[in-house]
Amino acid sequence: MTTVARLVLGGVLIVAGALKIGNPADSVVAVKAYQLLPESVAIAVGYALPIVEIVVGVLLVVGLLTRAAAVIAALLMFAFVFGIAWAWAHGLRIDCGCFGGGGQLGAGQEPTYLLDILRDFGLVLLGAWTVRFPPGRFALDGALGLGGDNGVDEGEDEQ
Repeated sequence: MTTVARLVLGGVLIVAGALKIGNPADSVVAVKAYQLLPESVAIAVGYALPIVEIVVGVLLVVGLLTRAAAVIAALLMFAFVFGIAWAWAHGLRIDCGCFGGGGQLGAGQEPTYLLDILRDFGLVLLGAWTVRFPPGRFALDGALGLGGDNGVDEGEDEQ
């Protein structure tokens, strides 16, 4: 189960980061649209976020430093849940920018806040699962002896 959790979470992060990294200015626009951070911080976050997403996603997929990567991923997802809830509560009409784009919605477009929150909260839960349980058989942590559990998922016999 942990292998699936880290692969799904890592895959989502890689895709999200890859869709943003080619046009970081759009990522900056998306972060600014939330109106949560001072301008200079929003710019820095907008440029850094795609890189962080890709790096953390790759660590999860290969199972290297799995628990640390899962903590970072879960915190990122929780921050996204908070940001989307903030935008919704403050009546902002923005695209979350989760997979590129972002910013103010055009005429006739409706925000998808509830779906975005549910998706990201599900990813928070996958991150929490990955932190709590061993990284799984197909993780570099186990092969390198970094997991302390020989890479075996909880409930599996070590033979």
